[in-house]
Amino acid sequence: MKNIVAALIMISFFCSVSGQNEKNSGLNLLIGTYTNTRKSEGIYVYRFDSKTGEFAYKSKVTSVENPSYLAASPDRKHVYAVNETGKGGVSSFSFDPVTGELVLLNRISSCGNSPCYVSVDNRDQFVFVGNYGSGTILSVLLKSDGSLQEEGQLIKHEGSSINKSRQQSPHVHSTVLSPDNKYLMTPDLGTDKVYIYNFDRTNTANPLTPSVPAFVNVKAGSGPRHLVFHPNKKFAYLIHEMEGMISVFDYKNGKLTEKQTITMLPAGFSGRIGAADIHISPDGRFLYGSNRDDANEIVIYSIKKDGTLTYTGRQSTLGKSPRNFVIDPTGNFLLVANQNSDNILIFRRDKKTGLLTPLDKNIQIGAPVCLKFVSE
Repeated sequence: MKNIVAALIMISFFCSVSGQNEKNSGLNLLIGTYTNTRKSEGIYVYRFDSKTGEFAYKSKVTSVENPSYLAASPDRKHVYAVNETGKGGVSSFSFDPVTGELVLLNRISSCGNSPCYVSVDNRDQFVFVGNYGSGTILSVLLKSDGSLQEEGQLIKHEGSSINKSRQQSPHVHSTVLSPDNKYLMTPDLGTDKVYIYNFDRTNTANPLTPSVPAFVNVKAGSGPRHLVFHPNKKFAYLIHEMEGMISVFDYKNGKLTEKQTITMLPAGFSGRIGAADIHISPDGRFLYGSNRDDANEIVIYSIKKDGTLTYTGRQSTLGKSPRNFVIDPTGNFLLVANQNSDNILIFRRDKKTGLLTPLDKNIQIGAPVCLKFVSE
């Protein structure tokens, strides 16, 4: 009798785990777009199955202009979007992860031109916006309902670099919080610097102050764009838009120490360069970077124990201008937003080799430029 009871308990346990895993395979795929193309209406939400790669439309919100970059709050209850226009804005939405419904809470000015990046700290207390056109950072305190305060701290970068057509003034391209939530890293394409700010969430009026050192210089004319931290929190990786390369840094207590820079370009490449996005596989073994313009591909690197990179391979994105891409939390799939061909391609990842295989399926969306996963 005891054996029968034990067997029933085990069966019940495995059924419970199986049901839980099946439920957890569902993700919300949030898609930010350019609405000025007339092919898109706003932010779209799809359900994505991380076991099969299947997807299904859930909802959309049309009350937002040019939501080109998105950030979801850690508690999954809110989504923030920049409004990438001449006089930019940032919008706050409530979010239901079960239905995928987004409801606009409010929109405020980004206090700058052409905002291109937004992030939220891990306490759901502040939002940070990077204004590309004006080279400024806006930090905004969040209200208890997730909406944005009307005023915030504004920091303006100064300076230029050697490319006179693109680097005559600062161009903040991302606002990335450190893993410990104590520092804000801001790559600036216009000045060839990564600025580093202390983040003090108790100072609600002015949470950001320059760190020491206040920035690190990178190669002149390289155009730093996006930065990502390794899961072990010891390394950081920076993609350079204008020269198509990736820099590796040791990271500790708000300090970045460069140790390697590696090209994304194949030998003899002479086309236009437009490196864009950068991500690391959940297991920390592989790094991926996208290159637009004439390349339109994802470049793959293996990550050594010391954090340095070794070239592994490259994969066409089967579309034009892969501005943004995302890896699902299981590491099974990589999805690429091809901005200028109006589609999102789905690739299966080989977890052992890091290489990508395209699936015979894609999501048709006008001008997709940002992809974010949020669990259901």
